[in-house]
Amino acid sequence: MNATALEQEHIRPALTHLSDEEELFRSSIREFAEGEVRPRVEKMEHDGKLDKDLIEQCFDLGLMAIETPEEYGGAGSSFFNAILAIEELARIDASTSVFVDVQNTLVTNAIIRWANDDLKKKYLPEMATEKVGAYALSEAGSGSDAFALKTRAVDKGDFWEITGQKLWITNGNEAEIFIVFATIDPASGYKGITAFIVEKDFEGFAVGKKEDKLGIRASSTTELILDNCKVPKENVLGEIGKGYKVSIETLNEGRIGIGAQMVGIAQGAYEAALKYTAEREQFGQAINSFQGVQFQLAEMAIDLEAARLLVYNAARLKDAGKSFLKEAAMAKVYSSRVAEKISSKAIELFGGYGYVKDYPVEKYWRDSKIGAIYEGTSNMQLQTIAKLITSGK
Repeated sequence: MNATALEQEHIRPALTHLSDEEELFRSSIREFAEGEVRPRVEKMEHDGKLDKDLIEQCFDLGLMAIETPEEYGGAGSSFFNAILAIEELARIDASTSVFVDVQNTLVTNAIIRWANDDLKKKYLPEMATEKVGAYALSEAGSGSDAFALKTRAVDKGDFWEITGQKLWITNGNEAEIFIVFATIDPASGYKGITAFIVEKDFEGFAVGKKEDKLGIRASSTTELILDNCKVPKENVLGEIGKGYKVSIETLNEGRIGIGAQMVGIAQGAYEAALKYTAEREQFGQAINSFQGVQFQLAEMAIDLEAARLLVYNAARLKDAGKSFLKEAAMAKVYSSRVAEKISSKAIELFGGYGYVKDYPVEKYWRDSKIGAIYEGTSNMQLQTIAKLITSGK
C-alpha cells in the first residue's frame, strides 16, 4: 500500500463520523430549529417571507458567520459545521436553511477568500452581526452559461458604474450587501468578468420583483436592477478581470451547502413518514407492520444515508484542503435526487393526507425540486463529473 493509499485509509473514518464537538453543535442547531423555526414555518410559508425575529435570532446565535474568523466577530468554526447547520435547518424549513446557506457558503466565504484586508474589516463584522448578503451572478441570458452575462461595469475614474439586471437572487429582499458580477470588457469573454461588493443604498441600485415560486416560498428570490450604479473603486472583490475565478471557486463550495440542504429536506420527509406509518392503522394494524411499507422505508433510509455521506465527504475534503470538485458535484446531484425521491415517497405513504397542506410532506417535496436547478443544474454537475473521471482525476 503506497503513502497516498495509507493517507486515505487514515482519513476515511473521520469523513463519516462526527466528533463530540460536532455532535454538540448539531444538537444546539436542532434545538433552535425545533423550538424557534418549526412554530413559524406555516406562517412564513403562507406569507412568503421569513420572520424578522427569526432573522435576528440567526444573527444572535452566530449562524450567519459560522466560518468568519473571531477577529471579525464570527464563530471561527469550520465549513463542516456550516454544513451541519444547513442540514439541520432544512430538516425543519428549507427557506430558513438556504437563507443561512447563502450567507455562509457563498457571500461570506467569497469575502473571506478574495477580499483585501480593508474590505474584510468593513464588511465581515457587519455580516456577522446584522447585515444579510446575497450573491448576484445569474441573468436572463446567463444561467448555466454563467459567463454570458451582459451586466457592464465601466471605469469612471473615481468609481465604477454598473448597469444591468440580475435574476434569481436568493435573499434579495433581506440583503444589504451584494456580490455582483459584471464584465468590464465583453470582447474579453470570461476574462473581462469582475466581482464587486455593492451595498443596497448605493446610487442606481434597486431590488425588483420577488418571484412567486413552487417551493422555498419564504426565501426571497428577486431581480436586481443596476442603473448606472456607482460603486467605489475599492469595492472590487479579488482582482479586476478575475471574477470568473471568484464565482467558480465559491460556487464549488456552495454546492456542498445545497447538498446539505437536500439531505435535511430528505431527513425531514423521512422522519414524517416514519412517524405517520407507525400511527396510521389499516386492517387492524399500523401500516408499518406490512412488509411492503417496511421495504419502502428501508429504501428511503439507504438513499438518505448515502446522500449524507457524499455531502459529509465533500465537506471534510474541503476543510482538509484537498480537492473536492468532483465530490461536491456528486453530492449535489445525488442528494437532490434523493430529496425529491424520499419526499415523493413520503407523500405516497401518507396517502390522501400527503397531498394536502395540513400535513408537512407536500412542502418537503416542493422544496426539494430546486436542488436540481440552482447553483448549477444536475446536467452541469454531470458534465463536471464526466470531465474529471475521463481525465483520470
